[in-house]
Amino acid sequence: MWRYLKRLLIGKPLKTTDEGGQALTKFKALALLSSDALSSVAYGTEQITTVLITLSAAALMYQLWVAALVLVLLFAITLSYQQIIHAYPSGGGAYVVATTNWGQPAGLVAGGSLLVDYMLTVAVSVTSGTDAIISAIPALSAHQVGISIILVLMIMGMNLRGLRESASLLTLPVYFFILMIFIMIGWGIFEIVTGHVAYHASAAVGAPVQGMTLVLFLRAFSSGSSSLTGVEAISNAVPNFRKPKSHNASATLAIMAAILAFFFGGITFLSYYLGIKPMADNTVLSQIGQAVFGHGLIYYLLQLATAAILAVAANTGFSAFPILAYNLAKDKFLPHAYLDRGDRLGYSNGIISLAIGAIFLIVIFHGKTSLLIPLYAVGVFVPFTLSQSGMIRHWFRVREGKWQLKACINFLGAFISFALVVCLFFLHFPNVWPYLIVMPAVIYMFYRIHRHYINVAHQLRVSEDSDAVNHQYDGATVIVLVSDVTQVTAHAIDYARSVGDYVIAMHVSFDENPRKEHKTAQKFKVEFPDVRFVDIHSSYRSIITPTLRFCDVIAKRANERNFTTTVLVPQFVPRRPWQNVLHNQTALRLRTALNTRQNIIVSTYSYHLKK
Repeated sequence: MWRYLKRLLIGKPLKTTDEGGQALTKFKALALLSSDALSSVAYGTEQITTVLITLSAAALMYQLWVAALVLVLLFAITLSYQQIIHAYPSGGGAYVVATTNWGQPAGLVAGGSLLVDYMLTVAVSVTSGTDAIISAIPALSAHQVGISIILVLMIMGMNLRGLRESASLLTLPVYFFILMIFIMIGWGIFEIVTGHVAYHASAAVGAPVQGMTLVLFLRAFSSGSSSLTGVEAISNAVPNFRKPKSHNASATLAIMAAILAFFFGGITFLSYYLGIKPMADNTVLSQIGQAVFGHGLIYYLLQLATAAILAVAANTGFSAFPILAYNLAKDKFLPHAYLDRGDRLGYSNGIISLAIGAIFLIVIFHGKTSLLIPLYAVGVFVPFTLSQSGMIRHWFRVREGKWQLKACINFLGAFISFALVVCLFFLHFPNVWPYLIVMPAVIYMFYRIHRHYINVAHQLRVSEDSDAVNHQYDGATVIVLVSDVTQVTAHAIDYARSVGDYVIAMHVSFDENPRKEHKTAQKFKVEFPDVRFVDIHSSYRSIITPTLRFCDVIAKRANERNFTTTVLVPQFVPRRPWQNVLHNQTALRLRTALNTRQNIIVSTYSYHLKK
């Protein structure tokens, strides 16, 4: 039943040779990997105005200067990540760049930041999408967390079906949003030029604003820079592109940056010109849409497009997180399960882990986008700083082409990114302090996992002086665990005789029915007179403890005679999988307990039932 349900939801398995068909064209990659960055214009300008309005309505004039500085940073970051795409085409983005140029600790900081940030990407995107839905349908406000969780599960299921199908499904909402924003900005500017829309700005450009400080400006800038989240996703997912991978990825990044710059600049200009003020129950983008289109059909189409892209923007995280987790797992800093491909050739374990992390964040922060965004921005700009400063070292090392100019571009991006990180910590500390707890914990986890893999590799490595090569055993003792005398027992004893020099049958008896236990012992001796039968009494109805004690004693004696000790656990296997729930799992518990013993080999004898 589970297999059929899985096929219905995810689809039939794909062959490994089908992987080439899963590669992305620029058209589909723009939908799959740019939705996060493009959707951020729905809340980027709002974050700026929310900070500035705390001083006065006149201070909203500064949103134009903040937006201009954000666009400068976008230009520097885009050029920097284009260079990263060509210099490090294997993917991994900031993690690979920081590791190569700054060393493993810096790489782990970048990688850990991005792992957490992709979870925040999903959480912010779906909660923002839910906000857009609630702006249009206020009656749903009480169900914000539930709606967000449902959206995460839907996007997870879509990604488990594979890159090609998820990209195909995302094409419509992403390009629909692009079309609607182009129409809104274009029509809004046309209305301004033709004089149909009056000038409602609270203050003229350049007018002095009483009480305006550099600190407030930097707070607005650090908040508005959330519009640049998701720009790095394309550099992390270069292996997913069609050949030539680097060229296609770089071109997609340039297209995305151009659209993002136009959208962010246009929305900020309209927000200023129309005198839009942030409201708790109506987003800035929604207010612009109302001013430009009125409350007609086109306004609701804009809200639908906004909600759709904010919901699917989470897909950027689902595309980039598994690749980053793969790179970390390849370097032995995450479990090797993240190296495995699922039935649809995607890294399913990474996709599922991301969904679980995002749902956890949504619940913890009660689905509030405003609480998530500062932490979200820190998770982005720490890797930005490390990757762009790493690229400066890269150019000084390789000295290729116009490396001086490229290094200057990276320096500009690194400097602004670092300044943003400082601003975020000093000006938004109440919202970003969890980063200082989460990141050390993540780095500690990385090193513990890495140490484990190094120790395992060292212990499993075969060398000429290894005990595993030179040691020879003289015989084998086999302990067969017996619950009753059945066909399973008979076949297990027969198998034990074929592989062991000395066979012992062990049975655990209880106080509940001593007569039955006595009959079991007698019946066994009649059936197998040449096999030693040991009955261990348990007054506390425990099977595990007496079994372990007996096996430990036998294993110690066998080791003194240079014998191996094998514990054979018989079990019957029902014909249908669902029938397993009708039987206890004693064999499973015994194997789990016995596997903790270093000098005992655990084996299972499975007897398959016919009906």
